[in-house]
Amino acid sequence: MKPKLLSGGNPQIPKADGDAPVQAYIAAMPGWKHDVGRYLDALVEGCVPSVRKAVRWNTPFYGIDDQGWFLAYHCFTKYVKVTFLNGGSLRPPPPVTSRYEHVRYFHIHEDDEPDEELLVSWIRQASALPGEETF
Repeated sequence: MKPKLLSGGNPQIPKADGDAPVQAYIAAMPGWKHDVGRYLDALVEGCVPSVRKAVRWNTPFYGIDDQGWFLAYHCFTKYVKVTFLNGGSLRPPPPVTSRYEHVRYFHIHEDDEPDEELLVSWIRQASALPGEETF
């Protein structure tokens, strides 16, 4: 049975640790967003071979054991929101601010061609910093 899609087309995936729930989320991402999810997952795995994965609040999270979570993404109607949990410390910082001082976002829209070099830089920087432990 396919997961229910919540507002914005975000898949409803139960909270769980590991690659399998993240892959279930990606498989359920609708339309062009599915390719963005596969791309982001592969990019993170390529940059951070020891990455830890989980789904929390219908959102895939990526982190490092004993260091915390550094990245997440979530489907919205017109874009996929990539969240850098320590994005305020990245150089250059991701462009979209948050109400939380250290969190920054990067939005990927349907026809965007993200700057892969910049994304790789952000992922590598973020994974080297202390992450968020509370999830």
